[in-house]
Amino acid sequence: MADLQQAPEIDIDKLMAFVFKAVDEVGATLNTALVVMGDKLGYYTAMATGPVTPLQLAEATDTALPYAREWLNAQAAGGYVEFDAESGKYLLPPEHAAALTDPGSPAYLPGFFQIALGTTHDVDGVLAAALNGSGLGWHEHHSDVHEGCERFFRTMYNTHLLGQWLPALDGVVEKLESGARVADVGCGHGASTLIMAKAFPRSTFIGFDYHDLSIQTARKRAREAGVEANLGFETASATGFPGTGFDLVTTFDALHDMGDPVGAASHVRQAIAEDGTWMVVEPMSGDTVAENLNPVGRAYYGFSTLLCTPCSLAQEVGLALGTQAGPARIHDVVSTGGFTRFASVSQTPFNRVLEVRP
Repeated sequence: MADLQQAPEIDIDKLMAFVFKAVDEVGATLNTALVVMGDKLGYYTAMATGPVTPLQLAEATDTALPYAREWLNAQAAGGYVEFDAESGKYLLPPEHAAALTDPGSPAYLPGFFQIALGTTHDVDGVLAAALNGSGLGWHEHHSDVHEGCERFFRTMYNTHLLGQWLPALDGVVEKLESGARVADVGCGHGASTLIMAKAFPRSTFIGFDYHDLSIQTARKRAREAGVEANLGFETASATGFPGTGFDLVTTFDALHDMGDPVGAASHVRQAIAEDGTWMVVEPMSGDTVAENLNPVGRAYYGFSTLLCTPCSLAQEVGLALGTQAGPARIHDVVSTGGFTRFASVSQTPFNRVLEVRP
């Protein structure tokens, strides 16, 4: 009789360490909703001016005391606010206030939590798609995904686009200053397009996205900002947007979401001028899994599983590059689409900027 395989011996200390890690993970999961709650109810903003008691916070935000009290305790347990037992007051440290209440801060985070919460909201649809091999389109997700995406990425675009990313491209800023034609493909709510149009009034910009509701929001943003003379938005796919001779095409954090990124690259190649530039901004990643096993990679792999990959699989071709595709894979995509020059020209902890040329 063959020997029965002996069960591995369990290291109790290692087991319990994992259990408490899991407890911390559950707390972090719940905290995503708590941060969105604090953002939407104005709790963080009310705390930015100084320490508060639960009653003071409830009164300042016109919310019920039990919710303010338990929210504060959860935030204190998680280290988001500080609790002074003697006074019974809770303090939001100024560094945390900058990240949680100041939209102009380069570390502004509420949108990051909002997109994460919206993504988990739709997990049932992702479970069904995983079982039958289908996808879940961007347009099918909770509105927190769309709004959170705009808020999170707009922070990075405000911080890096004009001062770091565009200057890293050969000759592009000079073209924009003198007057260029620009297509922003996969523009979403138009945050990136609006920033560029404001900065370069001699150039003309048009944002394209297949999601009509996002285009409607982008048009509203342009009206509110008073930037319509050199800026427009149209509903169109990455493989079918109109126009040729563009001096600059931009794609911000969207190529990996596309069902047919090779087809999109081929279409951009036809639409771009012979001396034009395609700026592809993608989530920061390396070319191997091992390079991406870090906190940023963990978050992006999570989004890739629940949001970006299902989005790609819901479209024609469904290549499913994944959020952590890496520059080598992107190089292969754009080269297959007809481009001959490719370089990684800038990066941040969250993004990599690629210069692609005919």
